[in-house]
Amino acid sequence: MHHRLDALLPLAGAILFVMLWWLLALSGVIDPVLMPAPQDAAVALWKGFADGTLTHDFWQTVWRTVLSFVIATAIGVPLGIALGSSSRVYAAVEFVIDFFRSTPASALFPMFLVIFGVGEKTKIAVAAFGAALVILFNVAYGVMNAKKTRQAAAHVMGAGRLRIMVDVTLWESLPQTFVGMRSGISLALVIVIVAEMFIGSTDGLGQRVINAQMVFDMPLMYAAIFAAGALGYGLNLLFLVIERRFVHWGGK
Repeated sequence: MHHRLDALLPLAGAILFVMLWWLLALSGVIDPVLMPAPQDAAVALWKGFADGTLTHDFWQTVWRTVLSFVIATAIGVPLGIALGSSSRVYAAVEFVIDFFRSTPASALFPMFLVIFGVGEKTKIAVAAFGAALVILFNVAYGVMNAKKTRQAAAHVMGAGRLRIMVDVTLWESLPQTFVGMRSGISLALVIVIVAEMFIGSTDGLGQRVINAQMVFDMPLMYAAIFAAGALGYGLNLLFLVIERRFVHWGGK
């Protein structure tokens, strides 16, 4: 019984949020043109997906986010393993990694625009760059902090350095790697949305939000924002499910 109630808690939070939104719109504290009632946004969301307007934008954003994440993973995981395997090498590049990881991605847009020009490449590249740094950091941290007792046990049993790395260290670092990947795909989505707003886009949820705002189509703007939020929540939930399924030994 308690498990069922716990499962319904997120739904209760969503209902409370919608009720507060509805009461705020009903009170007239904010101009209803600027903040329509939740049902108006829900209708706009339904129509947007029914007529294909939001459907196309949604899948374009998904495609850019997933592509950026795949590139970031392909770069960040091997580099993270390599850097985490040598504390001296990591110490030598730690400042560069932390510096760019702490720099807002939007501040890097001009640099990527100069290199890649206005188009798809810039959106993908800047999102992949930001996500790769987060993934790299977490993978390196996971490798460096793998439990030394298990590594020592494998060494005593006669395993070589490569065997210990593959069979012990990488498995030990996998929970932290998944933390990095989950953070990486969330960051990739944020950067893609912002890039769609400001880097010459003709589609995508970010472009739909900014265009709806410019023509004061507020229900559509909130509908696009909700679609972006639902996408982010869904991606995060997907990674949590995968993590619990395949990395169930984390912390043990």
